[in-house]
Amino acid sequence: MPLFDYRAVDSDGRAVTGRIDALSPIDLDRRLRRMELDLIDGAPVNARRLSVSKSVPRRELIHFCFHIEHLERAGVPILDGLGDLRDSIENPRFRAIIASLVEGIEGGQTLSQALEAHPRVFGKVFVSLIHAGETSGQLSAVLHNLTESLKWEDELASQTKKLALYPAFVSAIVIAATFFLMIYLVPQLKQFVKNMGDTLPAQTQALFFVSDLLVAYWYAALALLIVLPLSLKILIDVNPLARLRFDGAKLRLPLVGEILRKIILSRFANTFALLYAAGIPILDAVRATQHVVGNLVIQRGLERVEQLIGEGQNITLAFQHTGFFPPLVIRMLRVGENSGALDEAMTNVCYFYNRDVKESVEKVQQLIEPLLTLLLGGLLGWIMLSVLGPVYDVISRIGIQA
Repeated sequence: MPLFDYRAVDSDGRAVTGRIDALSPIDLDRRLRRMELDLIDGAPVNARRLSVSKSVPRRELIHFCFHIEHLERAGVPILDGLGDLRDSIENPRFRAIIASLVEGIEGGQTLSQALEAHPRVFGKVFVSLIHAGETSGQLSAVLHNLTESLKWEDELASQTKKLALYPAFVSAIVIAATFFLMIYLVPQLKQFVKNMGDTLPAQTQALFFVSDLLVAYWYAALALLIVLPLSLKILIDVNPLARLRFDGAKLRLPLVGEILRKIILSRFANTFALLYAAGIPILDAVRATQHVVGNLVIQRGLERVEQLIGEGQNITLAFQHTGFFPPLVIRMLRVGENSGALDEAMTNVCYFYNRDVKESVEKVQQLIEPLLTLLLGGLLGWIMLSVLGPVYDVISRIGIQA
């Protein structure tokens, strides 16, 4: 069913814009009237424009799960709950999606079937959990777990950004300072140093050579800073082997690599615990988590886990063979498997990693700040030594002759 962008007015005369599924402009008008909106104009969404549209913010999904969970517990029909939510949401894209869910359920679909029509917003794990909740009659409990999980993911994303933001900011300053010194300051001192007539030291000649290159080809240097990351991203997107090697290299990075591994495994453990607690079979739960981890190396490891469990091996040994989990986590899994509380064991694994990630991020930040300061100081020191070294030599000789 195509999507339409529309402009309309509500019963109070206020302008409303959004996006909604409709078969035709006539069907669009009918659907908006059900929402107590009067259509002004509407047009089909261009397919290309839709493909690059932004996904719904995680905070909106948290609000969605929280809202539906509490209405479900209070015995409010799902259609009434979605209708209230649709009218209260400010995000036009998500409001249109909620309106589409209402239309789908009115047409005879279940909530999970209606969610399945929006894979970019509601992923496979989300839909699988809702379906399991509907089947078992525990939809409110599943929604509560989803709410807590989304809050945790939001906090985890915040930790990841915190880890990357400061190094990126300081690296940008270092690059900008290098360009300024090499293109503006060094050329001004170059002629003065050369006029002294002495043979220049090797580090001074290297500095002037780099400066001359940047002055002559500064546009090429700037283009490389943009083209190289874009080329790498395209290569990773189109070449699975390149992505496998890149994901492996990220996990081997000093300081940061181990934290990334813990973040990925924490996300896996949390998702697996949710799926298993909802009654989804172990093999299906492992298969679903493979698309959540976001790292091809660990995804391949989970594919191996699925294969080993399918061949009859117990869960603890299957996870142990991946080599990703430390002995403490393997012991937790063994206890959970033997006691029949595997979901609680995986929740403990998630807690273990989440606490470790917070502590590790703080430690790395404390280490990165002096390291980057040392890098910037070393760069400035090299430039100053290369420029002022010959001047100091001349002054020293003059002093000796005097």
